[in-house]
Amino acid sequence: MRIVRAKVLGFCFGVRRAIEMVQAGAQEGPIDSLGSVVHNPVVVQKLQASGVRVVSSLAEVSAPTIAVTAHGRGPEIVQQAQALGVRLIDATCPIVRKAQKAAARLVDEGFKVIIYGEADHPEVRGVLAWTKGQGIAILDPEEEVAIPRRKVALLSQTTKSEESFVQFVSRFVARNIGRINELRVINTTCPETDERYHAARELAEECDLIIVVGGRNSANTRKLAQTCREAGVETYHIETAAELDPAWLAGKEVVGVTAGASTPDESIDEVVERLQALARQRPAASTTQGG
Repeated sequence: MRIVRAKVLGFCFGVRRAIEMVQAGAQEGPIDSLGSVVHNPVVVQKLQASGVRVVSSLAEVSAPTIAVTAHGRGPEIVQQAQALGVRLIDATCPIVRKAQKAAARLVDEGFKVIIYGEADHPEVRGVLAWTKGQGIAILDPEEEVAIPRRKVALLSQTTKSEESFVQFVSRFVARNIGRINELRVINTTCPETDERYHAARELAEECDLIIVVGGRNSANTRKLAQTCREAGVETYHIETAAELDPAWLAGKEVVGVTAGASTPDESIDEVVERLQALARQRPAASTTQGG
């Protein structure tokens, strides 16, 4: 059995940056993080061990420092931190920051901001907070939306694929062009996330089983698993190596491993090592690793 890693997998720049910022801050004292720094339980547990506590609201804050996660928050967070008298670590991903600034600018220019994304995702909620109530998030381009000034700006949740955003824009415009005088499309998809989707498709071409490693609450990891399944390959989404089921490997010759943008290297390595151990237990099995 051969084990192949995707050409691009694991931590993206924004996630790595956020973790490093919070870890550095924790060396100076306890931190309350407004939500999980990233959507991965292994990372969250490690940060908790270093003094980073996850809170759901400012009302729960007791530490001298608060952290904004990679997903970002609304513009009011700076004033709120000042009012509480706490230090603020803003670990918002630079790609998300770009979307926030674009949303704020477009609203000031009179546009209705429509985000292609999940309304309950923390990143999307954060971007919408910059729209002064003039933004909404939808996944279905056929959904009826109000366009009071006939000016529309379309943005995307950063973890959506560029391909799916293009399809959304095309269908939305086809349905609503008669109600729009001016249209802006800002591509706020993350290129690093898209690279992982492309690498997953390539991996699917040479494998008969794919293991996707990452948090179950991670949008981009779930999308990776979906991408592999859509390619017609048997796919399992796990958070840790302990979840690997030896039965999955029966009759498999090439097993691929990919991971979401919030999955640490150690989790990926542990999965590969476990797969290698299981492969050695198979009669007459040879194990090599590519990628």
